[in-house]
Amino acid sequence: MGSALLSTLRLKSEEDTAIRDTLDKVLVLRFGRATDAACLHLDDILARSSWDISKFAIVALVDMDSISDSEEIQVYIDYFDITLVPATIFFFNTHHMKMDSGTPDHTKWIGSFSSKQDFIDVVEAIFRGAMKGKLIVSCPLPPERIPRFQLLFKDV
Repeated sequence: MGSALLSTLRLKSEEDTAIRDTLDKVLVLRFGRATDAACLHLDDILARSSWDISKFAIVALVDMDSISDSEEIQVYIDYFDITLVPATIFFFNTHHMKMDSGTPDHTKWIGSFSSKQDFIDVVEAIFRGAMKGKLIVSCPLPPERIPRFQLLFKDV
């Protein structure tokens, strides 16, 4: 179900519209499952932060279990190689924003944030970098607050 304060995108067309129509703000898409404890923790952080970042970011949820047309939404899940949840992806003016956090995958944030302030700091760094024309930014968080996962790549 996600958070009552955040919109949930259920169709690929809704995601396409959100990515295309969000201008001059960071679009934060959380891919995950409403039944997962880490997703619920992240949803709480996102909901509590949404007002603080409302001038420069919009947050939306993509619940991978309750997708009405799961084959259609699978395009994004495959494209961004979302195998671990929650996965948070950032966009700015239709461009996919990447972040170098010292992990092998710069395309998304895997896992939850430690605190509300960590999330705000990451979104603000992405916004500031995007305003300077960058497509990849450095993570502002110290390494001990960045979740680490062993990534296994298929067919490599």
